[in-house]
Amino acid sequence: MSTLTRKENRPFLDLFDWMDSPMTMFRPFSGQAMRLEDFVKDGHYIVRAELPGIDPDSEVDISVNEGVLTIRAERSEEEVDKSHSEFRYGVFTRRVVLPAGADEDHISASYDKGILQVDVSLREKEAEKAEKHIPITRPRAAK
Repeated sequence: MSTLTRKENRPFLDLFDWMDSPMTMFRPFSGQAMRLEDFVKDGHYIVRAELPGIDPDSEVDISVNEGVLTIRAERSEEEVDKSHSEFRYGVFTRRVVLPAGADEDHISASYDKGILQVDVSLREKEAEKAEKHIPITRPRAAK
């Protein structure tokens, strides 16, 4: 059987919230953090963000500018008399520097079961250039 956490225990909950995202207090103007994971797979850079309960059509904006991917989401609080809530409301923003070779003209995004996935195509690496050896010169000895 689950029980509701009472507000009297709030100092401990605040401590766990702070441990969950300790730098939040140092960046009050950047919005709240969202959890991300990223990886490279099959020539694509993939960024996944946890955004449960958010409508991707109206509450999410994804942009890219000069090699930086920005994900912005907003969750509005419903006007309901609540006795307790641990939900986070407001603006959530994350910026990710794209890896070298990211093709900003070929980016797509999808949303499924609370996870936003952004797929960035990576350009083929330039053909590897032939190895070049650098000669070492030595001063001539004086005769």
